[in-house]
Amino acid sequence: MDIRQFDIPRYLSAQPLFQESTPEELIRLSQGCRLRRFSRGEDIFRVGEPCEEFHVTVLGQVKLFALSPSGQEKVIELVGPGCSFAEALMFTGKPYIINAQALSETLLLSVEKTTVEREIQADPRFAMRMLAGISRRLHGLVHDVQTYTLHSGMQRVISYLLHELPEDSPNATRVALAGAGCGAALEPGNLRITLPVSKATLASRLSLTPEYFSRVLHELEDAGLIQMDKRDIHIPNTTRLAEHTAG
Repeated sequence: MDIRQFDIPRYLSAQPLFQESTPEELIRLSQGCRLRRFSRGEDIFRVGEPCEEFHVTVLGQVKLFALSPSGQEKVIELVGPGCSFAEALMFTGKPYIINAQALSETLLLSVEKTTVEREIQADPRFAMRMLAGISRRLHGLVHDVQTYTLHSGMQRVISYLLHELPEDSPNATRVALAGAGCGAALEPGNLRITLPVSKATLASRLSLTPEYFSRVLHELEDAGLIQMDKRDIHIPNTTRLAEHTAG
C-alpha cells in the first residue's frame, strides 16, 4: 500500500467512532492524523513515554503488553485491523502505562489529542461516541478477567478458537450471543482459521504457559476436534468443539 495515496477521511468514516461525522469533520480530523509503518518487532511506544494521541491499526497486528520487574511479559491485548487503542489514557494526561509492539508489518493511524479535543468542544456527541468505544474495551477487559478466573485452561483455548470464527460465518453471531449468555446454539460447521500471532503470544494473552497451550491444542487434535497445520487450524464441527468445554 502506498500511504501517500491513503484516503484518511474515507478510512475514518468507516470506523465506528467516526461513522456519524460529517465530511467537514472528517477532513479536520484527518489533518491531525499521521500514518506510520512499523516493521515486525518494532516498538510503537514504551511505558513512561507521553501519550498525546490514540491509534488505529490499519494493517497488521499490534501487541499491548506489560513487563514484570523480572522481565516476564504479559500480553494484555492483541489489536488487529480496524481496532483502536490508547483512547482512554490519552485524556488522563499521563504517560503510557503499557508497551505496544508491532507483531507483523503494520500500518498505524494515529490521531492527535488536540484534534480530538477540538471536535469534542464543537460537538458533544463526538464525546459520547468516544465514551461508547472506551466502554466496549472496558467490557472486553472485564470479560477477560472473568474468563481467566472462572474458566479452565482448556475452556479458555476453546473459547478463543470459537471467537476467531470468520465474521461472515453463520456461527459467528451465535458465538457472540452465547458469550453474552443468550443461550444461542451453534450449528455444526466445517471451518478453518489462522492464528494471527505465535502460539507463545496467544498463550500469554490467555494467561497460560506456552507449553500448556500447545498441550491443549494437541489434546484437542487427538480428540478429533481440531486439525492443525502450523498456524492453520481446521475445526470439523464447531458444535462438538463448544460442547467439549463442559467436559
